[in-house]
Amino acid sequence: MVAHFLIAFAAAALAVLLALLLIRLVDGRMAGRRAARGLDLGIEPIVFLFRDQVLLDATGPARALLATLPGEGDWQRLTCWLGMRLPELGVVLPDLGGAARLELKERAAANPLRLLAEDLGDGTLRLTLADPSAENAGILVDSLSLGAMEQELEILRSTMDHSPMLAWRQDRQGQVTWANSAYLQLAEAKADGQTVWPLPPLIDLAARPPFGAGPARRVQVEHDGQSRWYDCHVHEIAEQTVAIALPADAAVRAERSLREFVQTLTKTFADLPIGLAIFDRDRNLQLFNPALIDLTGLATGFLTARPTLHAFLDRLREARMVPEPKDYRSWRHQMNTLEAAAASGHHVEMWSLPGGQTYRVTGRPHPDGAVAFLFEDITSEISLTRKFRADLSLGAEVLDALEDAVAVFAANGELLISNRRYAGLWGAAAPATLDDHIAIWLGACGQSPGLAALREALMSALPDEPLRGAMAGPSGGLLSWGLRGLSGGRVLLNFAAPVPTLPLGRDAPLAAEAPTSAQAAADMQRAMTG
Repeated sequence: MVAHFLIAFAAAALAVLLALLLIRLVDGRMAGRRAARGLDLGIEPIVFLFRDQVLLDATGPARALLATLPGEGDWQRLTCWLGMRLPELGVVLPDLGGAARLELKERAAANPLRLLAEDLGDGTLRLTLADPSAENAGILVDSLSLGAMEQELEILRSTMDHSPMLAWRQDRQGQVTWANSAYLQLAEAKADGQTVWPLPPLIDLAARPPFGAGPARRVQVEHDGQSRWYDCHVHEIAEQTVAIALPADAAVRAERSLREFVQTLTKTFADLPIGLAIFDRDRNLQLFNPALIDLTGLATGFLTARPTLHAFLDRLREARMVPEPKDYRSWRHQMNTLEAAAASGHHVEMWSLPGGQTYRVTGRPHPDGAVAFLFEDITSEISLTRKFRADLSLGAEVLDALEDAVAVFAANGELLISNRRYAGLWGAAAPATLDDHIAIWLGACGQSPGLAALREALMSALPDEPLRGAMAGPSGGLLSWGLRGLSGGRVLLNFAAPVPTLPLGRDAPLAAEAPTSAQAAADMQRAMTG
């Protein structure tokens, strides 16, 4: 049993040793194959060959790099990209100054880029790019991750290149280290179509010490004799300044138009005799004209301080420029009602002030919740209206006091005015037209030569001197009538009773005693007409 155990143990140990030797042999062969494969493939360098700034040849990685760079032309794309990382390249690259080789190295970056420029003669230039940190190091990159990064990079690059805003980076010395297409195009336009590295700063950020703090600052860029306006945002990132300038030409034009419009309105309002006060949605005074100061007597300093509507009305009350209320509560309610009515629609109030003036206060709503108040002194208008009404009342009293029945007709036959005697003689509800009045006379008096003569006189042109006649009255008596032409084709008609005794003649006075029959009226009419 012991012998069998020893034999089995020896066989197992031998098998383990043989397995270990086989594994080492396989690993060695695989490592050798990997080393041989690495030596065979290698890392292909990035080399460009140019003649008179025209690409003659390039390695595969070099062409792949050119394909990812923005711009037009191989030489321009490469030099722009290199100029961002090697600022001195724009000075020494066009002419090596007789040196066959020139080596430039990026200083600021953590993984600096190295450029070897070689002049091969006949205008031929060979450029070799190398990353010292990646030399002699094989880097394995997941194809999916690389594709995702390249896609995101392409999205970001196309977005920045098609954006109208200016975007760039500056170092501590103020040199531009990166810029988007809009910045490059504007820089080329200011440099007569030439790309110069390092790029000139279009906007001087150092001229404004507090530029990095607070909201955007508006700056101006001169080009082709015109001014371009931008709203510039600045941020500090990784010891560099990132600036973004948004076009603001439309906003500047709109603001200029608004200022000119406000100035025009201000000049117009300054000549108005009506006081104007405009309050915003928060009920703060935003605009007023000089007439408001003249009408209310408020101080200019108080109005320019943009008081609230209630403070404005309180100050008017202190100056006795509002109707005197019974108490403060009723006055406050009245002012609140005024504000609400003005904000909801057109509202007009008449203010009879303690000093005898009368103001018309008009409230009008404005967009965005604003409200405007117009203060107009109508004292003279009210006085003229009252005087006119008093004159009309006096004229009506004088007509009513006359013994004759008087009526005035317009040229079109419309009744303009009549007195009480006329209404009592022919009826209180007097019609509007002359034909209706003639119909009333015929119905009340019947056909008579005197009425026919009156009708004929009314329908014909009147002479300069007055006409007179007589007709049968509505109660069987006699009436004398008289016609007189007034200005504008108007006619004054009067009826008088009793009819006096008349001598012959048109303008002779009436007789003291009048006949009492229609025949007597006819005889009198014949006597008056000759």
